[in-house]
Amino acid sequence: MRLTFQQLDIATEQFREKLGEGGFGSVFEGQLGDERIAVKRLDHAGHGEKEFLAEVHTIGSIHHINLVRLIGFCAEKSRRLLVYEYMAKGSLDRWIYCRHNSNAPLDWRTRCKIIANVAKGLSYLHEECTKRIVHLDIKPQNILLDENFNAKISDFGLCKLIDRDMSEVVTRMRGTPGYLAPEWLTSQITEKADVYSFGVVVMEIISGRKNLDTSQPEESIHLITLLEEKVKSDQLADLVDKQSDDMQVNKQEVIRMMRMAMWCLQIDCKKRPKMS
Repeated sequence: MRLTFQQLDIATEQFREKLGEGGFGSVFEGQLGDERIAVKRLDHAGHGEKEFLAEVHTIGSIHHINLVRLIGFCAEKSRRLLVYEYMAKGSLDRWIYCRHNSNAPLDWRTRCKIIANVAKGLSYLHEECTKRIVHLDIKPQNILLDENFNAKISDFGLCKLIDRDMSEVVTRMRGTPGYLAPEWLTSQITEKADVYSFGVVVMEIISGRKNLDTSQPEESIHLITLLEEKVKSDQLADLVDKQSDDMQVNKQEVIRMMRMAMWCLQIDCKKRPKMS
């Protein structure tokens, strides 16, 4: 659905309520008719209108329960805006790094559900879309939660669309430090880079901490390095979120999930599993 800038200006009350900020621009809450919406105002959208419309068409044609739904867009002069469904619980980072806010730690079942939802969304992007889409920036800030903690991936399709017969994409460096697969350094990027980032996110969900946390003692700043140490000393249980009694009760299952994350975090991208 094509919308005018004026419609979105009114819907967001002059972009009053900022929900967050991402690599592509700021997101604002709005109301369109009887539907709550999230409006992403793209910063310095380099695309001309034709390319932007083509990309919007691709994103708009992708429908999956674990991908945030695109409702509409605006392309007026140099303005580029995307309108998405509103996700009531916001982004995942607000719920997993919860010692900084008033949210209670998520229980194991909820964390499991979120992990499965993200896996299904990525699997759809990688294997079921007509044009294979590599996300290239999977992180908790790009995973949004609805009222019932169902997770959906946002910001897909905004960076690179790959034809099915192209197995690799060489792209300018993007993504977020800490979630980047090692092969970014050689610039041969496949969907296996998303699998690596997914592994990092799973470890954050399990441990309830950021993968790069400078408030930790020096040897614990990097979660993935710490994971390697705990594997060697057979102390994986140390990484389970200590803020949650439920996580501690389900420790054995949690450790099994950790081993799945380790499979995704292998340096050799060919050894990482498919998301499906």
